[in-house]
Amino acid sequence: MNNVIEIKDLSKTYDKFKLDDINLNIPKGIIVGLIGENGAGKTTLIKSILNLINIDSGNIKIFGKSNIESDAIIKEDIGIVLDNMFFPEILNAKDINLIMKDIYKNWDSDLYFNYLEKFDIPLSKKIKDLSKGMRKKLEIITALVHKPKILILDEPTSGLDPVVRDEILDMFLEFIQDENNTILLSSHITSDLEHIADRIVFIDHGKLIMDEDKDEILDNYGILKCKKDDFKNISKEDIISYKKGKYEYQVLVSNRSKIKRKYKDYVIDKITLDELMVLIVKGEK
Repeated sequence: MNNVIEIKDLSKTYDKFKLDDINLNIPKGIIVGLIGENGAGKTTLIKSILNLINIDSGNIKIFGKSNIESDAIIKEDIGIVLDNMFFPEILNAKDINLIMKDIYKNWDSDLYFNYLEKFDIPLSKKIKDLSKGMRKKLEIITALVHKPKILILDEPTSGLDPVVRDEILDMFLEFIQDENNTILLSSHITSDLEHIADRIVFIDHGKLIMDEDKDEILDNYGILKCKKDDFKNISKEDIISYKKGKYEYQVLVSNRSKIKRKYKDYVIDKITLDELMVLIVKGEK
C-alpha cells in the first residue's frame, strides 16, 4: 500500500514534555486510531503533521511531499477537525457555504446542503445557538465537503451522546468506502475505535509504543486473572505488565491462545483497548 503520511525521526520538545523520535507510516485506504493518555503527545503529533507547530527534528511527508512545502495540498486534500471549533459563533450554516466555496476549489455546495438536511442542521441558526452535537456534525460536514483524501480528527466525538456519535462514525465509514481515502482519528473513546479503526497507534509519554492492526490486538492480547498466591506460577517471560487488585491479579499477556494452553486453570479474557491502555500505562512491569 502507498503511504499517504510518512513520519521519520520526529521530535518536538516543550518545557516538561518531549515527543520523542516518532516513526510512523500511514497507508491510504484505512482508519488509524490514535490513542494515549491526556498529555501523551497525540495533539502534538497531529499539529506537527499539519505544520501548525515547528518541530525540532525529523521530517514529515504527505503524499510524498514535505508537509512544510505542501500547504496547498494540505488545504485541498486534508479535512481537519480539531478539538475546538474554528468558525466564529455568529455565523450560520449558510454563511459557511458562502465562505468555503471561495476557499476550496472542490467545495460541493449541493453535497453540503444534502448533509445539512440529512443531519437536521438548521440553515439560519447561529453556531452559538447550536447544540454541541450539531456543532460537531457541522465541523465534520465542512471537513468532508471539499472532498479531501485524508481526514485528520482530534477528539471528534468527545462529549457527545451515543446517538450523535453513531451518526458521526457512520460518516467516517462512508468516507472510507473510497479506498483511496484515509482517516487519522485521535480519540479517548476507544469503543469508537474498536468499532471503526483498522489500525491502532498508541503513544505514551511522547513515545510510540504500539502500531498494530486493531483486530490482531484484540485477538492476540488478553488478561490472565489469578489469585495473589497463584501469580508466582506465571512465568516472567509471559508477563507484559500486571495490576494488583484487592482480590486478584490482572496480567497483560500476548498470544492469548498459547497462554490458554499453557495455563489451563486460569481465566484468560479478551481485552478491550481501554484495558490495554490501563495495563500498559499503569501496570507494573
